[in-house]
Parts: sequence; structure tokens; C-alpha cells
Amino acid sequence: QVQLVESGGGLVQAGGSLRLSCAASGRTFSNSAMGWFRQAPGKEREFVAAIRWSGMSYYAESVKGRFTISKDGAKNTVYLQMNSLKPEDTAVYYCASQRGGASAYLASGYDYWGQGTQVTVSS
Repeated sequence: QVQLVESGGGLVQAGGSLRLSCAASGRTFSNSAMGWFRQAPGKEREFVAAIRWSGMSYYAESVKGRFTISKDGAKNTVYLQMNSLKPEDTAVYYCASQRGGASAYLASGYDYWGQGTQVTVSS
């Protein structure tokens, strides 16, 4: 009932910046929070950042101070501004939507997922 489409990925050099977007459509009135996760080859999907529609935001320690999550309620869109990118940030980034009643930090707490967008940071 909720569709998520990510965009904004690409190839950048270390120290550069990218802004990812996640547009939500469908029964978005049921959304409690939206988050960003990433998955690198051979690794499990890991939490990056999340934001509740109340405005509360959450960040992984590895990105705190470098990434900023924000939302535009009128557009039903969530953004992830990524600055000071490092090669270890290279991964497929996924947007996810949570109906509610679960932790914002856990992938298991989310109900809908986008297709992912590739972020590659060169050294």
C-alpha cells in the first residue's frame, strides 16, 4: 500500500557530498517513520538514519555529524544529505517506511522498502 522510490545515488570522490531522496506514495497517512539503511557486498543491511513524522531523528554513530536526514511533509519525501563521504560509505542505500510500534533502528521494524540506489565513493 506504500510505494517508495529512491534517487540521488552516484559516484563521488572521498570528501564529496550527495543528497538522496525518497518519495513515498500510497497510504502514506499510516507512516510513523521513514529511515535509510545501507548494504555493502558481503555485509548485512545496516541502519543509517531515520526520522519520525513528529520530527525526532536518529543516526548511526558511523554517520553522525556527516549525514543529515530531513523531510518535506507536503511532498511526502525524505532526504539524506551525505557530506564528507568516505570509501566505507559505499553501498546500496535503501529507503524504508514504518507503520509504527517498532524501533526506528531495526530493519525488522519497517514494513515497506524501496528498490535501492547505489552510492560509490572512490578513494
